[in-house]
Order: sequence, then structure tokens, then C-alpha cells
Amino acid sequence: MFTAAKDALASQAARTFVNQRIARYGEVRTLKINSRDKTIELECRLHGEREPITARIESYEVIGSGDRKVVRLGRCVCSRPWLENLLSDLARDRDIPVPSWAAAAL
Repeated sequence: MFTAAKDALASQAARTFVNQRIARYGEVRTLKINSRDKTIELECRLHGEREPITARIESYEVIGSGDRKVVRLGRCVCSRPWLENLLSDLARDRDIPVPSWAAAAL
């Protein structure tokens, strides 16, 4: 019960955080974090796309200590091949800096 409530709050905060960074490209409509399984599911409306795009991050890990926290994403599966390839090239197995409050929620 506690994990589900924590994940719901973290998902809402993460959606706001991500939307601030991708506003030029579109917006995340839904984002669901499952901290137990270490997965993230999201639905986006990207500029120029007629239909919403879905993505699933099949694994992630939080790395770091002190004030420096990063998230490393595993495999991503998307409803658009171009986005899946882009995430594989630019985000998979790379350190993505996140604020310590976000890392604590994951």
C-alpha cells in the first residue's frame, strides 16, 4: 500500500519534471513509476504526431551518492520505432542527472 502511494506521488512529480524539459517537443500525459519492478510507463503527445505515443522503460537504476544522483535506463519499448531507436541511442545505459528528491522517489 505504501509503495503504491509513493509511486503515485513520484509519478506525478516526475511527469511535471519531464514536461518542463520536453515542452519544446510535446508533453507527457501520463507517467507511471513502479519502483518495485523498476519500470516506467508513459504516454506522450508529441508535436507533429497525430496519435499519442506510448513508451515503457523496462528497467532503471538510481546511482550516486550525496547530491549527485543519476538514473540509468535499461531497454525502452515504444509505439514508434523511431523513438525507440532514439532512446536506445541517446538514453539507454547513460547517466541522466536527476535531482536528489527525484532519485529518492524512484
